Amino acid sequence: MNRLLRLGAALVFFALTAASPGWAQIKLYFKDGNYQLVKSYQVIGNRVRYYSLESSEWEEVPVFLVDFKATEQAEKAKKEEQQKILQQAAETENSTYQLPQNKGYLIAPGVRLPSAEGVYAYDGTRVITLLQSASSLARDKRRMALSLAVPAPLLKSRSIAQIPGRAAAVRILNTQPVFYAQFADNAGSHLQLLRLKAGKNSRSVENLDSGLRGKVKESRSTLPVIRKQLAAGLVELKPAQPLPSGEYAIGELEANGKLNLDVWDFGIGPVVPKVH
Repeated sequence: MNRLLRLGAALVFFALTAASPGWAQIKLYFKDGNYQLVKSYQVIGNRVRYYSLESSEWEEVPVFLVDFKATEQAEKAKKEEQQKILQQAAETENSTYQLPQNKGYLIAPGVRLPSAEGVYAYDGTRVITLLQSASSLARDKRRMALSLAVPAPLLKSRSIAQIPGRAAAVRILNTQPVFYAQFADNAGSHLQLLRLKAGKNSRSVENLDSGLRGKVKESRSTLPVIRKQLAAGLVELKPAQPLPSGEYAIGELEANGKLNLDVWDFGIGPVVPKVH
């Protein structure tokens, strides 16, 4: 049963990514180095007939203009990337998605939390272990360039707390998951739900602006949650509204009001593949 459930989840992940326009495209390369995004193509005599996704029509070009080797290499690279993502999904499935366990707190009929400390999400079907990622500070290069252009130190300097990678490994398809924080020190009462800003190779958690007197101001996108103490050390957090597709994290506010830069990150919806 365990294997069937994991296989089913992997197939769902593959179906969702395969349905995305990024995977349906074929890059038909030409000898001049350019390419057309096509749905399919075929060689008919000395002509190549293809269905252009740009014009939504069948078009033809002389066969000597098409670079079949580059086209085949691009398709091979795309299939290898698909296989890599599917393998990563299977690994994530094995390490983070738990079947109902008769060990911890009962959160739904027949569904219990694991007994270990941590932050968990329940999508209505499965208990999902959220992984903790460490964010690091990077200087805001745009703000630095603007500051250099101004003769007087009128602008604040800014650093950005970022998590590497443009998307979280853990994906939740339900837009209204429920989160559970289970810690002996009741850390769940200090957790916040954050909306992250996805970039090319990272996700921004918060901005830290330093004033002229050295005072640092933190700014982050915090979403409202309905918080409920279920038991000693166990807190339930329900998003007040459905979560749109995107990148999120749950972070802990420390005693001084600062955000701990080690956050539990996750994504809502499948990862949208890059279109190169």
